[in-house]
Amino acid sequence: MELSWMAWTGPTAIFWIGIVSCILSMCIWEYFSPGGNPRIGILRFETTRGDRLFISLIGTAFIHLAWLGFIGAAGLWWALGISFFYAIGVFKTV
Repeated sequence: MELSWMAWTGPTAIFWIGIVSCILSMCIWEYFSPGGNPRIGILRFETTRGDRLFISLIGTAFIHLAWLGFIGAAGLWWALGISFFYAIGVFKTV
């Protein structure tokens, strides 16, 4: 298969493997504990685990894009750390 259209580097592969792992983990979690544990958090509307995962992934993308735009590729691991704590905050409060 021809994959030259995308710059498949190590970090790019790790990024996509991470996203796929999150989605597969959520599918397995939902299979064994269906319902998604809906609740109303600080956004004042009902969210499930899948909704919170989606909000976390979108927020992580924006954090990384902002990091690249303002600081550059140097220290991108810091953006990953910020994103990790952001995701924990989303799952606890949203």
